[in-house]
Amino acid sequence: MSNKIILGSRGSKLSLAYANKVLNLLSGIRTDLNKEVILKTIKTSGDLYDKKKISEIGGKNLFCKEIEDKLISKEIDIAVHSLKDLDSIETEGLVIKAYLKRNDPRDTLVSTKFKKLSEFNGQKIGSSSRRRELQLKQLNRNIKVENIRGNVDTRIKKIENGEFDGAVLALAGLKVLNLEKYIKEIFSLKDFLPTAGQGIIAVQCRAQDEYIKKILKEINHKDTETCALAERSFLKTLGGDCDTAVGCTAILNKKDIELKAQLFSDDGTKVYNITKIGKENEPELLGKIAGEEILKQSGKNFIKKR
Repeated sequence: MSNKIILGSRGSKLSLAYANKVLNLLSGIRTDLNKEVILKTIKTSGDLYDKKKISEIGGKNLFCKEIEDKLISKEIDIAVHSLKDLDSIETEGLVIKAYLKRNDPRDTLVSTKFKKLSEFNGQKIGSSSRRRELQLKQLNRNIKVENIRGNVDTRIKKIENGEFDGAVLALAGLKVLNLEKYIKEIFSLKDFLPTAGQGIIAVQCRAQDEYIKKILKEINHKDTETCALAERSFLKTLGGDCDTAVGCTAILNKKDIELKAQLFSDDGTKVYNITKIGKENEPELLGKIAGEEILKQSGKNFIKKR
C-alpha cells in the first residue's frame, strides 16, 4: 500500500481553498494517519474552454469529468468538487463519501456601479446560468443578461473594467475568497432559489476503496448530507440538462426536511414552484416525490431530457 494519499482538485483559487479545507479536516481528525496527503491540480474542460457557454462544450460535469477520470484510473485517491458541478447521476465506480458543512447557499449581486438590482435599467449583467437569467428577469425586466465565464476573480475583473455592469455570483465562494466587499445585494431564498448543491463541498472516492471511504466518513457532515441527497434526488427525477432552469434547496427543521424547488418551462415563459416536507431519514424519497409533482405541474411545458 502506498504511503501517500493524492487528492485531486481544479486549480482555481476557490477550488484550492476547498481542497485545502478537506486537507485540514483530514489532518485534524486523523491524527493516526501515517500517510502524506498530496494535492494535485487538474485542468478540466470547463477551465480550458472558458469563453464558451457550458451547453456548447458538453454540458453538465464539465468541471468534474477529468478529475473523475483520474480517480477511476487511480492517479488520485480523493476528488474534491463543488457539489453543484457534479452530475446528479453518479459516475459508475465512484461515490461521494463526505459532504462538508454547507456554506451559505444564496446568490448575490456583484457590482461596482449599482447597489441593488432594482437600480438597473438597461445595463448588462453577467451570468452563465439559465436559471439565474430567468430569476433576474422576474425581479427586474429592464436588464440585459449576457454570458459570462471564468473563475470568480476573472468575473470580478470583467466588472471592474466595465465589460459588465454587474454579475450574479454565489455568496459561498465570495466569502471563502474574502471578496465580500464586492457584494451589493444578497438575494433571499424566497425570491432567488439557488441551484441544487450550492454551498456544499463534495468529497469523492472509488466505491471499492474501503480505506479511503472509512477516512472520509470521519469528515462527513450528516445534516448537509441529508439535504444534499434530497436536492440531488430531485434533480435526478427531473431529468434536466445544463440548460434546464431549476432551483432547489433543502433545509432541516428538527426531524423534518423542507425542500423548496422552482422550475422554468423549456421556453422560459412559465415558472412552477413547489414546497414539500419529508422525514429526515428519507431524503431521497422526498426529492423523488417533489420532482414527480413539479413534472406534473409543468405538463408539456417541460420535457425530460434523460
